[in-house]
Amino acid sequence: MNDQSPINDTRKAELLSTVVEHVDITSFDARPIVDAMKKMSFTSRDLGRATDIYNQMLADKDCSIVLVIAGSTSAGGCMDLYAELVRNNMVDAIVATGASIVDMDFFEGLGHKHYQAKEIPDDDTLRSLYIDRIYDTYIDEVALQNVDHTIFEIAETLPAKAYSSRAFIREMGRYLTQNGAKDNSLVKLAFEHDVPIFCPAFTDSSAGFGLVKHQVDAMKAGKPYLTIDSIADFRELTDIKIKAGTTGLLMIGGGVPKNFVQDTVVCAEILGHDDCEVHKYAVQITVADVRDGACSSSTLQEAASWGKVSTALEQMVYAEATSVMPLLASDAYHRGHWKTREKRSFAKMFADD
Repeated sequence: MNDQSPINDTRKAELLSTVVEHVDITSFDARPIVDAMKKMSFTSRDLGRATDIYNQMLADKDCSIVLVIAGSTSAGGCMDLYAELVRNNMVDAIVATGASIVDMDFFEGLGHKHYQAKEIPDDDTLRSLYIDRIYDTYIDEVALQNVDHTIFEIAETLPAKAYSSRAFIREMGRYLTQNGAKDNSLVKLAFEHDVPIFCPAFTDSSAGFGLVKHQVDAMKAGKPYLTIDSIADFRELTDIKIKAGTTGLLMIGGGVPKNFVQDTVVCAEILGHDDCEVHKYAVQITVADVRDGACSSSTLQEAASWGKVSTALEQMVYAEATSVMPLLASDAYHRGHWKTREKRSFAKMFADD
């Protein structure tokens, strides 16, 4: 964790001069364009049906909704979109990659920014300037190291025991309510609205660096240290599925978060809940190709063969998520089914809340 200033500050400032502005789904009404797309074919019609299914989830008084996020859409401009879903009771739990939650949302919650790349110079040049690249988006590595330090500081204040990622992320949300620099942080809003966030690969993020430092320093001092319990993650999310009954999945990307949330049905059965419903609704937005047989590209219909998802109300949308999620989310926001939804407050299920 080196706070050394990069060389050539002028060049760095030039490259980090255009901030990514996150889309505001409340500022425009996508219903007319989504309605028009439903009458088209190809991906447009798929998106129209996916939007219908998400609206059905919101309108179903018995349905609890899990938002599943993989990839870098938060850095790419969807961060406030996800925050609005939490703010307006449009999702009840979140499963995501550590990068989405820690390196992107918590990062901005501390006051840092993502930047549009006006040009993509040689990546060795970026490294010399302490600039990290996500496709055409830049992150200041020095700012990212502040996240590492902050995670370390949070860990140092907590009792030395095992925590699920949900429990630790809740502490991150608590920290932002007292020290944050951004009201529209997903982590902060999830804390305030009792929406649990799970990151099944939590340490595959800046959190990992801070927690490793916490453990190493404690070991050197002969003191106990906290750990992240991934089994508790699985148990807690399965407990939510059992309590929720009817569930719907809104999934961006695939990977570990997608499989993790789908597996709760199987885990519930193993725990003796043979009456646990498969996920009734499911939407997945992805560009993954099924032909390689792996790489998180399995379809929702394939998941049905494992007893995880119903095939009646599922839709794959093969599109880059930042190009379609603003339409889907704006449509659902303006149709307003969320206004009469019961608030689940699943975070209150757990003893630490």
